[in-house]
Amino acid sequence: MPILHVSTNVKDVDIPSDFQANLSSVFQKAIGKPEKYIMVHLLPNQMMMFGGSREPLAKVDLASIGNLGVEENKVLTQVISAELGKIGIKPDRIVVVFKDIAAQDAGWNNTTFAFSKEPV
Repeated sequence: MPILHVSTNVKDVDIPSDFQANLSSVFQKAIGKPEKYIMVHLLPNQMMMFGGSREPLAKVDLASIGNLGVEENKVLTQVISAELGKIGIKPDRIVVVFKDIAAQDAGWNNTTFAFSKEPV
């Protein structure tokens, strides 16, 4: 159930129509979970500033049940930054916040993942 929540000040008109699907695909490969559980929430047009500048930037919140850690997070940051670079955001203008969630703390399909028979 990995969730990738991207807030950016990049305008929606400057984001290709296939960007979100491509981001989902590369995120799925990097985190190693079935794509049917991958959620990508893209919020363009946000009023954001980083380092005193309104140049293109993004704040990324990434939550997952496992598959996160020191080395995994480095790879995920690189993959996400490469994709966001395609819409004009430089790596030093991207902040990624990771949250490893316990299975019982994520609900889906009328239960939680702790009780789901699905692999997450």
